[in-house]
Amino acid sequence: MNEDQAPQYRLLVKEVEEPELVKGTTILDQPPSLRLRPWQWWILVTLNITFLLIGQCGAVILGRFYYDQGGTSKWMATLVQTAAFPIFYIPFFFFPSPKNLPVTTTAAAILDRPSIPMLSLIYFFLGALLAGDNMLYSIGLLYLPVSTYSLICTTQLAFNAIFSFFINSQKLTPWIINSLVLLTLSASLVAVNSDPTEHKGVSKGKYALGFICTLGASTCYSLLLSLMQLSFEKVLKRETLSVVLEMQIYTSLVATFISIGGLFASGEWRDLRDEMESFKEGRVLYFMALVGASLAWQVSSIGVVGLIFVVSSLFANVISTLALPLVPVAAVLFYRETMNGAKVVAMLLAIWGFAWYLYQHYLDGNEPRVKEMSSNEVFDESSS
Repeated sequence: MNEDQAPQYRLLVKEVEEPELVKGTTILDQPPSLRLRPWQWWILVTLNITFLLIGQCGAVILGRFYYDQGGTSKWMATLVQTAAFPIFYIPFFFFPSPKNLPVTTTAAAILDRPSIPMLSLIYFFLGALLAGDNMLYSIGLLYLPVSTYSLICTTQLAFNAIFSFFINSQKLTPWIINSLVLLTLSASLVAVNSDPTEHKGVSKGKYALGFICTLGASTCYSLLLSLMQLSFEKVLKRETLSVVLEMQIYTSLVATFISIGGLFASGEWRDLRDEMESFKEGRVLYFMALVGASLAWQVSSIGVVGLIFVVSSLFANVISTLALPLVPVAAVLFYRETMNGAKVVAMLLAIWGFAWYLYQHYLDGNEPRVKEMSSNEVFDESSS
């Protein structure tokens, strides 16, 4: 190998041997997936997916139980979605930040960290958006059957693709467009075949309000995910475990305080004692329903955080959407809701749309491997 080929050789070696890092991070800052064996990685992914699916299904079922047994406070239903956020402090004890970072790395991390006013503004805005999103979900669940509510929520994946295109510069591939069409058809089928009489005690106006609020909540949640991703990329510039947990903790803290403020400002707090006394299953199950729903939401969030840390934000959103078509099945088992032909077709369309989206994620995940194989081929040709 002559001297002219030496710089090219060193460049190729660097491209092959070094993992691609997010700007502003170090190897020690990277997710443990870079240092785990394949079977360990799969165990972590499976565990987080289980947390997410069980938590999300349990939270929706318990939320519906709260309303069915006499609960009426929309702000209380909103509050329980974030009130158990202190549980996120537990991972800090099990996965502490590395203490043996080099001095240069520590200094670079401090200099690259955004200012406290900037962080406060980001957390407050995202927390307020989260509180509004939770309120919309609470209204939707109050006025809609669980199966209808969940099928409408599947549209969040379609909205996420749209917001990701405009905010996160994600490409709209044919697979994603197919997913958008199928999810839109699924929601439209539920809307056209909606029957307010299947949910007792709800007028047509409230049923329509529930439909609109649930659709709005899906839109708001997708916007929230895209803005969080933008914050990680442009402001925080890292997606380490501690940064992801801080995002969850502080946005949930803001959302919790806003929900408490709404509970008192609306006057609903005055009715909580009567609500507890008149709860059909008694006081104990009243508290258990609220505490259980709160813990279920956080278990789901732990699964999301774990998937963001081990895989990616996009994958976490895809898996969270996977739980939504499963909730109608749980609703049939627990509440004996009717699954008419339209709902079955809508659920199949939602699953089909999800499959297209997941396939695109699979293709995106293979791109780095293809590039690495191409680099290896160039390296082999240069060294021969």
